Amino acid sequence: MVGVGVIGYGYWGPNIVRNLLTLAGAKVVGICDKNPAALRRAASINHGTRLLTDPQELVSSSDVDAVAVISPVWTHYALAKAALENGKHVFVEKPFTRTVAEAEELIEIAQKKNLRIMVDHTFLFTGAVRKIRELIDQGTLGTLYYYDSMRVNLGLFQHDVNVVWDLAPHDLSILDYLIRKNPDAIIATGEQHLNGFEDVAFITIYFPGNVIAHVNVNWLSPVKIRTTLIGGEKRMLVWNDLEADEKIKVYDKGVEMGNHEGVYNLLVSYRSGDMWAPKLEQCEALRSELSYFINSIESGETPFNDGEAGLRVVRMLEAAETSLKNKGKAVYL
Repeated sequence: MVGVGVIGYGYWGPNIVRNLLTLAGAKVVGICDKNPAALRRAASINHGTRLLTDPQELVSSSDVDAVAVISPVWTHYALAKAALENGKHVFVEKPFTRTVAEAEELIEIAQKKNLRIMVDHTFLFTGAVRKIRELIDQGTLGTLYYYDSMRVNLGLFQHDVNVVWDLAPHDLSILDYLIRKNPDAIIATGEQHLNGFEDVAFITIYFPGNVIAHVNVNWLSPVKIRTTLIGGEKRMLVWNDLEADEKIKVYDKGVEMGNHEGVYNLLVSYRSGDMWAPKLEQCEALRSELSYFINSIESGETPFNDGEAGLRVVRMLEAAETSLKNKGKAVYL
């Protein structure tokens, strides 16, 4: 049985606790939050669980084997470091840290102490993303051309990070998982309108092999949109995460060039075949992810969404932030 302490019981923390309580191999031994209202909420639901206001007390407890850091981004590094130094495995909400240097230091500590780090990239455990990865691996889409995502809604405004650090980690972690190549360069543009942080941003990422990705993140959209287009040599795909059914639709559409004698003699043919919606695994992604975390601790295996994966996402975020501050100047990685 893995004893887990949870730091942070705000927006996401209750979901973490609820799922951990359903796992046979995990026991929630403590919940920590500095907000009295959050602890009262935790007490009303989680009877008998130890409630604390001091994170140090939790990370130094002998009955805690792992710590889930579900707190504001600026606290991730210090809390994760304290947990690792006390010999605890760590589960950290996205993004892993605020800087590449912080992420690298945490990874080094974990390696020295043989501890697991897992970064909460929940989308990687959804049936949709797993199916897309399967379609890519099977060659169904062919050589990838592009990934184009729109992730927009009205709010929730964050008080410590801009919209890039809030919403883009989802797409960047998905790109890292699907493409499995480090990007060559990143360009980002955006603007601030209300609270001193960019609330609208557009990120372009260049990968090797002419693969290009575009991510539109926005806190000022009148409607919520979660749509991604993925284009490949053989087929194209639309993923609408707001659809209850048929979230993914695969289109047998494409363009073929029939003559290679010269650009003026190209014969362009357009292919327009069937569309189908593959069956997706039905599961709560967060429960699958936390189960995988507990199993990784018990087995000693390194999870695929480990600190290194979190570091790759932070590296892209840091590059996007630099480009953003320089009005879209390309940052080469």
